[in-house]
Order: sequence, then structure tokens, then C-alpha cells
Amino acid sequence: MQRGFAALMCAGAIAMAAAPAHAQLANLKLYGSLNLDLEFVDGRQSDGSNPTVNRVSSNSSRFGMRGVEYLGGGWNSIYQFESSVQADTGGSALASRETYVGLQGEIGTFKLGKFLTPYDDIHPIFGNAPTLTTSVLSTAALWAQGSLTKGQGGFDARLGNSIRYESPTVNGLSGELQYSTRDSSGNADGAAGDNGDHVSELRHAYVVSLGGFYSNGPVDLGIAYERNYKVRATGRHDDAFSVSGGYDFGAGNSGVNVRLAGIYERLKYDTLGGDITRDFYGISATVPAGGGLIYAFWGRADDGRGSAPAGTQVGALANGPGTASEQWELSYTYNLSLRSLVYVGYVRIDNRANAAYTFNINDYAIAPGGKPSGLVLGMAHFF
Repeated sequence: MQRGFAALMCAGAIAMAAAPAHAQLANLKLYGSLNLDLEFVDGRQSDGSNPTVNRVSSNSSRFGMRGVEYLGGGWNSIYQFESSVQADTGGSALASRETYVGLQGEIGTFKLGKFLTPYDDIHPIFGNAPTLTTSVLSTAALWAQGSLTKGQGGFDARLGNSIRYESPTVNGLSGELQYSTRDSSGNADGAAGDNGDHVSELRHAYVVSLGGFYSNGPVDLGIAYERNYKVRATGRHDDAFSVSGGYDFGAGNSGVNVRLAGIYERLKYDTLGGDITRDFYGISATVPAGGGLIYAFWGRADDGRGSAPAGTQVGALANGPGTASEQWELSYTYNLSLRSLVYVGYVRIDNRANAAYTFNINDYAIAPGGKPSGLVLGMAHFF
């Protein structure tokens, strides 16, 4: 295999050397990150048992290549090929992350491929950006039911079979629109996954997501809506709406601003027995300290309510009393250099008796009423 890889690289070098001069305008960049942590997970269950797990996890580690080629007339051809890297155990999944080809010009950017939706672009406004909004510290455990795939009712997913448009930024304002088919092309994860299968293809399932954003000086604002149409086999459509805002106050001693942010979300699931609606809201603060950043977050998912029978469930969200949950989080991140950082953090999910939310990244199986928590020691390097 090593000989085959060497031959491939050699052939690529020869092809580049033989390319015409105008092709040299194409810009290719190799990039990636390794983000690993040591997690001490406490899985306290509602029956009083307390299974614990100590593990090393790879948190969205990746390797990719991206490039741009000037086509003339103000247009560029763009492409990206990004793969996940299992840095804790070894191995990777080719093109499993942001992978696309597209055109970029004065009127905006058009992409075809696999990528996160505009709805996910709300997350960095309020989420734990210092720790890269990943690991068990991800603040999308309750928000968007982030641990679930599309087929299970989640709204924080990277979708294949997608078409996306991103507007230019004008006076801080920008917009995004994405349409994702649910078809069987390249399917490897079945109807419960993020790409679709032949069954969902026949019922004409799709996902549409759109967002509007404003970023100017100390202010960041975002509003997004997403609909999953006939994506879940037992449902007709699911809807998610989020609005978030953040404000950066004066820079501290580290040169980084104190930042306050908030989030509100409403999820609505249309089930065979009626609908379930749930509200979520949260606040976060990022504060410079000792050359690093302290991040604190609190979020609450209210009880599910609606016309569906009590106990009707989509993912961790159930209808009726005792289905609320809260997420608490505190972390500290310190940059060792421009490309390396270390972090420590603690997260706790406080499920009520009939709620079963778990971590978004590196999830942990939990029974209703469980209260998973985790202490994290991690390091990341970017190249």
C-alpha cells in the first residue's frame, strides 16, 4: 500500500510539472487538526447505579485539502476534500466531513457535496468556541438534539447530497440556503443516517435549511430555520428555529474580549399521534484569564408539550411532564502557540425523570432520568 501511495504521489508531481502555466494559478492547501482528550465520564443512572468510563477520545480530528482556481470574469472554482481521523484508535473515513466542489463570484458561492447546514452556523455564536465546540463539552447536547442523526430527528448534522448557496457579506449581513435530497447515492448509513436511502428517496424526503447572519464589530447575530420533510419514517415533518446573539466587550489583558451570548430554540416534531414542541434557551460567557479563556454555559430544554400522547418520544425528547433537562459547563483553554492549545473542562447534563439527553460528541448511553457528567483534559494541534 505504501508503494501504491508513493506511486500516486509521484504521478501527481509529474502531472503538476507538465501542467500549463495558467494551471499554476490553482491553489492547493493541505490542512488538518489533531484534537484528543482524556475523559472521565460519570454515568449516574436514575436507579442509583453509577457506571463510570475513562477513555481517550478523538474530537473531530481531521485531514483535508482545499483549493481555488481563478476562472476569469470574477469567478473562481473551489473545492475541498476533508476526512475524519480517528486519532485515538487509528483509521479514517475518506470524505466523511466537509467535501464539495463549487463556484465563487461576486454574487455569492454555490456548492455541491456534503457539509453542515446553515442551521449549524448558529452554534459558534453561543457555543464553546475556545474548545472548538466539540468533545463531550459540545453545547449541542440539548440544542438541536445534536447527538442524533437526521433520520432520528436531529438538527445538527453534516448532510450529503446537498446544494448550498452563500450570499456575499454586505455591511455585515449575509444569508445561506441549503437543500439536501435523501437518496441512495453512496449511502452507507441507512435511513437513520444523514444521507438517506432508497425508501426515503421514494417518499421524496428532503431537508431545507436557511439562515441569516449579521457580524459587525462587537455584535454577532444569527437566525436560522430548518425543516426535515418526511425524513423520519414515522413522521411527516420536523421543524427547528433558532435565534442567537453575542456581544464582545472591551479586550482584557490577554487582548481577547469578554463575550456574552444567548440562544433560543424551538423544535417541533410531527408524529403519527400528534405534534411535540420543545423550547430551549441558554446563556454563555467567555472571559480572558491568565493568558487563556474561561468559558461558562447554562442551557435548559423545557418539557415537551403538544397534541401527541404523553410519553411519545423523538430521540431524547419526550412529551409530557418530567421531560426537561439542563446542561452546565465550565472550561479553560490555553494557547501554547499559534497552532497548539490545551484545555480542561467539566460538563453535566441534568435530565429529569423522563428525559434522556446525552453528550453530543462521544455520546454515552443513558436511561431516562440519568445525569451524565464528564471531566476532560485535552490538547489540540492545527497544521
